[in-house]
Amino acid sequence: MNIIELTKRQDIILEIVKNEGPITGEQIAEKLNLTRATLRPDLAILTMAGYLDARPRVGYFYSGKSGPQLLGDLARKKLVKDFKALPVIIKESSSVYDAVCTLFLEDVGTLYVSNDQGHLAGVVSRKDLLRAMLGKQKIEDIPVNIIMSRMPNIVVCFLEDSIYEVAKKLINNQIDSIPVVREVKAGDRQAYEIIGRVTKTTVTKAFVEIAGDQPV
Repeated sequence: MNIIELTKRQDIILEIVKNEGPITGEQIAEKLNLTRATLRPDLAILTMAGYLDARPRVGYFYSGKSGPQLLGDLARKKLVKDFKALPVIIKESSSVYDAVCTLFLEDVGTLYVSNDQGHLAGVVSRKDLLRAMLGKQKIEDIPVNIIMSRMPNIVVCFLEDSIYEVAKKLINNQIDSIPVVREVKAGDRQAYEIIGRVTKTTVTKAFVEIAGDQPV
């Protein structure tokens, strides 16, 4: 099923329901000179995709939503836990040199930094590392915690967040990656365990899969 590209007959059914709804399946079939059984798959697709609403003993209603609106609705139902990737983590005590090597070996744009307890302490981006490399000090001597963005100034997301909300966070904060975290106790304060990541590429794949209803 594709929520963007409908068949010609499905487009005609939508127009009929728009103009004459509520209308029963039998009435739609009669207008198209088709049997109810022939129309049943089209009506099921349009209803499951959200173009139509159906009520027993009343008939079909047009939902009033466009393709992009329906895509947005589906994205709100897709959760981070279904699309997250493995995080790439380095220790807070690592050097900038270690971070640069890890970044290129793992082919990622962002590294997450953990403290001695294994909790999220910071985030290091390509730009952070580039600025450090342009300085006069040897990058082998610079601890990564000197250049990283620190908690609580880090945007995070959780397993039950929607892909739509994470996409908005990426755009609004102009970042390439968001750590997926789980809340844990660290003495008398709250901390985060790093359990995944969501990137712009992750979100793009999710939206392609949602639009085409096919795994990518």
